[in-house]
Amino acid sequence: MRVFLTGATGFVGSAIVPELIDAGHQVLGLARSDSGADSLIRAGVQVHRGDIEDLDSLRAGAAQSDAVIHTAFNHDFSKFAANCEADRHVIEALGSVLVGSDRPFIITSATGLANPASGQLATEQHSPASSTVMPRAATEEAAASVGSRGVKVIIVRLPQVHDTVKQGLVTYAIDLARQKGISAYIGNGLNRWPAAPRSDTAHLYRLALDNGKAGATYHAVAEEGVPLRQIAEVVGHGLNVPVVSLTPEEAASHFGWLSHFVGFDLPASSAMTREQLGWNPTGSGLISDLQNMRYITE
Repeated sequence: MRVFLTGATGFVGSAIVPELIDAGHQVLGLARSDSGADSLIRAGVQVHRGDIEDLDSLRAGAAQSDAVIHTAFNHDFSKFAANCEADRHVIEALGSVLVGSDRPFIITSATGLANPASGQLATEQHSPASSTVMPRAATEEAAASVGSRGVKVIIVRLPQVHDTVKQGLVTYAIDLARQKGISAYIGNGLNRWPAAPRSDTAHLYRLALDNGKAGATYHAVAEEGVPLRQIAEVVGHGLNVPVVSLTPEEAASHFGWLSHFVGFDLPASSAMTREQLGWNPTGSGLISDLQNMRYITE
């Protein structure tokens, strides 16, 4: 199968590449720069030049392929709502090429959208609130729209995907702790974030491609919830800075845009995903990767 992969040079996408190639698939990877194209060529990927702002290039890539995996997203959180709406347009553009075919279209979302209420365990069957409430829900609204037109849509929701270099939103918290000299959490810090190793997450995409069902949602969750206080403590130890509890008011000033996420309790389950796809994550836990990362660079 020839797979068009957006975000092919990104943190998750670059891990999906060898998963697909090792399973016998060909990969057509989206690249916006010469350096990105070079890295894809070295990985055995055919390069498709363009970016997520060039909808014509996206349509052209999808038209050449037997399946599409969309992992690209603009992570400039200063314009988060606008980027979510841009993702809606990307999905609609890619999906328009796949109407009337049985070509799989795997779309990346987030487990945080699926929490029916803060603190409850989110499952694959939970639907997100409207994008007017949660901007990132634009992704799943677009997925539903193209799915209603007969496209074989599959959603993969991601938690904090990690290795010893990057850890999703935790990476931003580490940068703040380094800048401000404290590693912080809010209140008692018992609110939780789900997590999954990068390698296991990439494997789930391949399973979803080969065995996923149209209209299905899968959760790449290895750990249902890691307490934010525990994360802050490991980061504080790694950076040799104090670990501090902040009030919600103090957190807004300290964390900035990240305060919107740091206060949430967002545990999530992958029980249905494991049962339906046989996914069995085996990689290191989030805390282990944080303990083994290099905090001080020379």
